[in-house]
Amino acid sequence: MVLPRSDNLERSKAAATKEQAIGRIDQRRQVVIPLSIFKTLNFQTGDFVAFARHGDGLLLKPKRVTESDETLTAAESKRLRQSLKQSRQGKTRPWAEIKNELAL
Repeated sequence: MVLPRSDNLERSKAAATKEQAIGRIDQRRQVVIPLSIFKTLNFQTGDFVAFARHGDGLLLKPKRVTESDETLTAAESKRLRQSLKQSRQGKTRPWAEIKNELAL
């Protein structure tokens, strides 16, 4: 979403279209995202957003932040790649067969 920078609010309101909505910045620099855009982007309260300069405006994008315990280590990534490779090659067995062998 690109928000225009304008010193004239009336001119901005007149230029608003379905793709562009007017928000507000409060005293603590918090931006109010219009409800239509909030719902369209499937935002939820507490979500993170990324800001970037875009010409004379601002680009606002949803940002998914992952916790460190949700990411794989290098060893886990390597093991996952090996497992996927074996799976694609058809080198898999049903869990029921393995359970039976292990007497579980």
